[in-house]
Amino acid sequence: MFDLLLRRARLVDDRLTNIAIQDGKIAAVGEINAPADKTLELAGKHYVSAGWIDSHVHCYPNSPIYNDKPDSVGIATGVTTVVDAGSTGADDVDDFYTITRDAVTEVYALLNISRVGLITQNELANMANIDAAAVRDAVKRYPDFIVGLKARMSSSVVGDNGITPLERAKAMQQQNGDLPLMVHIGNNPPNLDEIAERLSAGDIITHCYNGKPNRILTPSGELRASVTRAIARGVRLDVGHGSASFSFAVAQQAIAAGILPHTISSDIYCRNRIHGPVYSLAKVMSKFLAIGMSLPQVIACVTDHAAEGLCLRRKGRLAPGFDADLTIFDLRRQPVLFTDAENDSLQADQLLTPLAAIRAGKGYMTEQGSAEHAFDL
Repeated sequence: MFDLLLRRARLVDDRLTNIAIQDGKIAAVGEINAPADKTLELAGKHYVSAGWIDSHVHCYPNSPIYNDKPDSVGIATGVTTVVDAGSTGADDVDDFYTITRDAVTEVYALLNISRVGLITQNELANMANIDAAAVRDAVKRYPDFIVGLKARMSSSVVGDNGITPLERAKAMQQQNGDLPLMVHIGNNPPNLDEIAERLSAGDIITHCYNGKPNRILTPSGELRASVTRAIARGVRLDVGHGSASFSFAVAQQAIAAGILPHTISSDIYCRNRIHGPVYSLAKVMSKFLAIGMSLPQVIACVTDHAAEGLCLRRKGRLAPGFDADLTIFDLRRQPVLFTDAENDSLQADQLLTPLAAIRAGKGYMTEQGSAEHAFDL
């Protein structure tokens, strides 16, 4: 007897399947004959994927700059797992951890290499904030919560310190079991070539399609040689849309040249969630459909690719033994006008619409789904 059985769920390759859930885990996928306490008949009308993972959010409610509530950027929008990208450092990660224990959404943290976190825009301008011992102790306290480190390497953040904070970050990474390191790129200095040359396999470049002069493309539209070499070493590209870090023009040019993101993330927080241009991870994913990526490619960027990049080993796949985190969604054909962080527009004709999410075996309606459906979850 299973806890929940989803019948005739449509996968992103349009195959129909059944999914059984027991004790918060996926118990079986495929032909299933055993009974269940509850059965959800999808009749091939709605897509189901592994639960969406947003690899770059800001959901520490007590942050003075970029703040939100985990469930507002997570389960309410069909996202079952969020990874906060550096809102907190060693000084306030304890408070953040405590807050997240009350969230339905599963929350992880990329620890800011500055112990003060994002209480100011220039957290790496004071080298005294980069405290290796404080980082080490925080990682030891929360080995299952802190899944990586975050270094924001743009001129407004590092001040006169140039590339030095990144060199410190790489040293701390090595001291803490080679945790993934996410590196924010923006205006220089430091120059992107200096940054890319110091990155190694498993490191993540976020804001990879920003439209700033310090972008991944040369003026002639080719991928910078330093970024080409970094990708060849195993460095990953993350979208990190945000309020100022995503350009349709750069993304279209890059993707047309085969430079696809490894992960699609939102860089969402309360202001760009409510007022745009982000709104939700689903809206960001829809922009990549409009640019030309396929539905399977887009879903992979928020499921197995995201789980792999941050070593979330129980997530990202619809397979027995994995966490019973699922997203139920539609791909709707309708006219929609998207806006990027440069205030440029793109007309599209389809929109990903999350209807419900299952987190650790329990079902929750999304904001959109609650207004339109009555799934018996």
